[in-house]
Amino acid sequence: MKPTDIEDDFLSNPKVLEHYGLLQEIGIFKHIDNLNNEIRGYKNLLSSAVDIFNRTTIDDIMDATVWQISDHFLPSFIFFILRPLQNKETITTKGYKNYKMIDLSLNIDSIAPFEAFFQKYKKPISYDLLLEQMEDKDAVKIMDDLHPELVVPILGPSGLYSLILVGSKILGDKYNNQELNYLTQFMSFVAQAIQNHLHYEHSVRDVKTGLFNHGFFMSRLTEELARVRRFKKPASLMVLDVDKFKNFNDAYGHLAGDRVLESIALTLKTCVRTEDIPSRFGGEEFTVLLPETDKDTAWIVAERLRIQISKMTVPWMPPLPPVTVSIGVVTFTEKDKACPDEIIKRADEALYLSKERGRNRSSVWGMGLLFRLQQTKGKQE
Repeated sequence: MKPTDIEDDFLSNPKVLEHYGLLQEIGIFKHIDNLNNEIRGYKNLLSSAVDIFNRTTIDDIMDATVWQISDHFLPSFIFFILRPLQNKETITTKGYKNYKMIDLSLNIDSIAPFEAFFQKYKKPISYDLLLEQMEDKDAVKIMDDLHPELVVPILGPSGLYSLILVGSKILGDKYNNQELNYLTQFMSFVAQAIQNHLHYEHSVRDVKTGLFNHGFFMSRLTEELARVRRFKKPASLMVLDVDKFKNFNDAYGHLAGDRVLESIALTLKTCVRTEDIPSRFGGEEFTVLLPETDKDTAWIVAERLRIQISKMTVPWMPPLPPVTVSIGVVTFTEKDKACPDEIIKRADEALYLSKERGRNRSSVWGMGLLFRLQQTKGKQE
């Protein structure tokens, strides 16, 4: 039975009607109303939690958090300060007003000074009280330009994930105890959602470059082969290898070599489609899986990437020489019975041809002598 049905049965009970005045006098009906309000509150909280857990990126989690908070309180602004994510050196900041993202600047480069305080005091706190209680006054005063009404910590097993600065309510007085309690409970779900996302990212991402790792790539390649055979649309795979990478490590050090890999990864991320799968295959070798991409298109993508990488500037002192890559491309269709390892082997054969013919080239795999001749371009300056 629904709670409303139970309540209706209770109120229609003859004995209740007989003693209605007494029950009202001792506050039974008011208590029932309070219980119903609590039930509605918990239902809303669980609904908000479900919405948060259904989000698949940090940005989506932040967007959903803003919607949920704004629906309850309508604050003048909400500002996120998120600690550096995997493969990032700087914090993430994001400001919202009236449900829309806006540019709210804040000169803050770390939330570490707040870690110890919020490990002890885990609840939302007023900005003025935070300024009074924290020993590091300068860390708090950085927020003074925004002057939030509340500072809300997002905590998890790995410590302080984020701070959310919440402005004063557009309508109504200061935040009451019920609203603060909602924020505390809701933020525990937000923290768990962020933690889950970070754990997932760690499991599928390469730590050094932030690209997908080898395991995730192999899983997606297997899935893509099945998709190609089911929907009869071709897909392609590129394997990229940094030319003479050992020279960077020997001449400039391994840290410079790492920076080369990171720069290539950034170029890959910016030059491929959302549905493509760029990954670090191992060492100085990368792969890009291209769903629904035929041979001619894959060739164009490979050449675009090769040229972009040769033009990129790697931030390092002293300046590094230009970085080039050799690329092998293979396309597979529904008629292809090859397994994932065989597909990779073919791309490696095309890559070897690019290396053999002078590096800084793209080659497309083909059968027999055609493989040796097909679409191999000379080195471009």
